[in-house]
Amino acid sequence: MRITGIVVGAGLLALTAGCGSLNPFATKDPKTQPAPLVELKSSIAVRTAWKYSVGKAGVAVFSPALAGDSLFVADADGAIARLDAASGKEQWRIKAGVDLTAGVGSDGKVVAVGGVKGAILAFDGGGKALWKAQASSEVLSSPVVGGGVVVVRSVDNRITAYEAQTGVRRWSVQRTTPALTLRNAPGMVVDGANVYVAQPGGKLLALTLAAGVPRFEVVVGEPRGATELERVTDIAGTPVVFEKDVCVVSYQGRVGCFDAATGVARWTKDTSSDTGVAVDQRFVFVADDKGAVSAYSREGGQSAWKNDKLALRRLSTPLSYGRAVALGDYQGYIHFLSREDGALIGRVSTDGSPIQSVPVIAGTNLIFQTQSGTVTALAVE
Repeated sequence: MRITGIVVGAGLLALTAGCGSLNPFATKDPKTQPAPLVELKSSIAVRTAWKYSVGKAGVAVFSPALAGDSLFVADADGAIARLDAASGKEQWRIKAGVDLTAGVGSDGKVVAVGGVKGAILAFDGGGKALWKAQASSEVLSSPVVGGGVVVVRSVDNRITAYEAQTGVRRWSVQRTTPALTLRNAPGMVVDGANVYVAQPGGKLLALTLAAGVPRFEVVVGEPRGATELERVTDIAGTPVVFEKDVCVVSYQGRVGCFDAATGVARWTKDTSSDTGVAVDQRFVFVADDKGAVSAYSREGGQSAWKNDKLALRRLSTPLSYGRAVALGDYQGYIHFLSREDGALIGRVSTDGSPIQSVPVIAGTNLIFQTQSGTVTALAVE
């Protein structure tokens, strides 16, 4: 991940102006090296259900989008595909006609992506072009589709909704942006009549889908420190709505759950992550920027366990399924931890490239997309 003017990643900071490097992998100090993988006897049955190659993500991050029984995937060169989520069978594949920087968002009827120079493109469920629009700046966050609108967030922190079928702009909301922000893809999620938008500066914003009216705006991470870099505290990943909670985590800030209707904090805990959270009935899971994976009680935020055996492996957003928590790393491995105590219980490899996208659950399959474009569905038995 990058900051405007500064590149930031899990365990990685480097000045884009060429003023120097703070990359911990540039030294041989064992304290700054990714944790080596030790031989592991798997205690969980995992098999590859299917694989699909969509194309490389380049410097962008493309997460698979699930809508009903279909999975939508995209790559940086403009390929967009609709797959059967259970089998991986390609239903259609098209070229957007422009290079892409964000995608995909879909409700199954409309498919939306972000193109270079702020282009927004929408297609119908069969892959036929519907409309194009122009955002006020570059689009890195995947659009979201719901309630008859396509919602887009551009890097100048303008959130705009377009009529899903026509592309007519319905509403637009502008929020301020701090001097330095993570150059990442803060996510959005539609739930009911609202869209929840991760914000730079450590804020979570809830807007009505119909008119863009703010429901609430809450501070998740308070900026701290003497320098602008130390004060970066953007929301990481995509907010997760679970029952009556919306849970999020921020970089150099906090993880916590808030009332999804009012924004009132249920609990928060200090942490720092540049990926998102996973939430299930009992726990909130987060991988911090040092590679430690932690579980917190969803009800009160009490610490349940912490595993630091994957230190500095640049972990992805976690995914909770059954008795396991799964997450990818910078070498394309997918690690399985026990949901109950955090112990490592399994590991599978993909194509060797980083996993930075948000994984999804489709039926009994856990689906990950690598930066080289391999979409892998794993069946956990």
